[in-house]
Amino acid sequence: MRRPILTFSLLIPLCISASAQTASQPAPVDLTAAQDHQRLLDALHITALRPGVNHDGKGADPVNYDEAKANPYPNLPNPLILANGKPVTSAKTWWTQRRPQLVALFDNEYFGRVPANTPAVHWEVVSTTQGTNAGIATVTKHLVGHVDNSTYPQISVDIDVLLTTPAVSKHPVPVILEFSFEDYPQPPGRPALPPAPESTQAWQQQILAKNWGYAILHPTTIQADNGAGLTRGIIGLCNHGQPRTPDQWGALRAWAWGGSRVLDYLTTDHDVDAHRIAVEGHSRFGKAALVTMAYDQRFAVAYVSSSGAGGSALARRHFGEQLENVAGSGEYHWMAGNYLKYAGPLGRNDLPVDTNELIALCAPRPVFIGGGSVAGDGWADTEGSFLAEVAAGPVYRLLGAHDLGTTTYPPIETALITGDLGFRQHSEGHTPIPNFPTFIEFASRYLDAGNRGSAH
Repeated sequence: MRRPILTFSLLIPLCISASAQTASQPAPVDLTAAQDHQRLLDALHITALRPGVNHDGKGADPVNYDEAKANPYPNLPNPLILANGKPVTSAKTWWTQRRPQLVALFDNEYFGRVPANTPAVHWEVVSTTQGTNAGIATVTKHLVGHVDNSTYPQISVDIDVLLTTPAVSKHPVPVILEFSFEDYPQPPGRPALPPAPESTQAWQQQILAKNWGYAILHPTTIQADNGAGLTRGIIGLCNHGQPRTPDQWGALRAWAWGGSRVLDYLTTDHDVDAHRIAVEGHSRFGKAALVTMAYDQRFAVAYVSSSGAGGSALARRHFGEQLENVAGSGEYHWMAGNYLKYAGPLGRNDLPVDTNELIALCAPRPVFIGGGSVAGDGWADTEGSFLAEVAAGPVYRLLGAHDLGTTTYPPIETALITGDLGFRQHSEGHTPIPNFPTFIEFASRYLDAGNRGSAH
């Protein structure tokens, strides 16, 4: 195995330069989330935002779980219509014209623009450990990605990853990259993710049984999951500790950037097949997984679990969590500042894009989307994600891939995995665990050696 080597002789001049720069540069700005949120509102000349819905269904703005009231915005933006109103009728027009238009809209209005001065990441293998999992011999590498902070030494960013592969594999293996909740501090008032049932094999064990590996990425080592952290982390580093502008990236895009940097490392690891890397995440990290898949075409397949508002669920739908919740001071940091406009004075119908087009940016690569029942996972609006997949289908077909195969919402625990878009709603709560076996079956068509591509 080749191990990346840090060239310490090259770091010494940077440290000397960094010391001189630190003395002349201002310290990072300290703002609370509420203060930074108000700063953005002032910059956008917004006097008030519409309130989000109440999670418990009480009060003046109760959450809606009634399907009969869910679709007051029936017209979705069409991913196959150019900005000049002309239809997209060829794959060439999609790749050269329409897809870049959609990327620009998501950059400016939804997730934010990645700065041009994003620094390099230098990977270090901190340790290599032999172990076993469910009787399978493994090798686990603790990886740290040191982000070059020579232009602003007051902020350090070190991306933390654990990469586990089967020890006895004779060939490079596929890897599932997970944006992990492992050791993640849950915000106050939000329940922890439920544990796996005792009868359920851990997803990592299911992966190893396939002779695949997995990488656990801790997203908050890239960017904090709060508004107060926006002047630190990778966003703060690029801005030299200053607050972001309304069109700059939020945490979702920053986490996705970090996922791509992990993939950069995986392309250098001889134990890994860099052409067979999947990305997976749940809840807010399901949003990050989808954004990663949409922006980085090197990822082969994605599992997006219960990603809800700001993820795969349609913004133009009145069910579960709403755009206005995401635009509030507790979650706005996920998005571009410009996103706040659509919670006041503009509305969701004014959004130039919706999540069907985010899924379409992944085409023709396979995407599996899952979630729980309304009783346990209604806040994430699993059906809203299904409808977004349906509306992304025409782009998949244009590019020679296969859509979900139906426009009818399937019965609970019915797997739709014969096409390049996959879907399943399980009967449990806000958890990715029940859908993992179905995702693995779906992904096997693309990740197993000699069995890549569509089943059709």
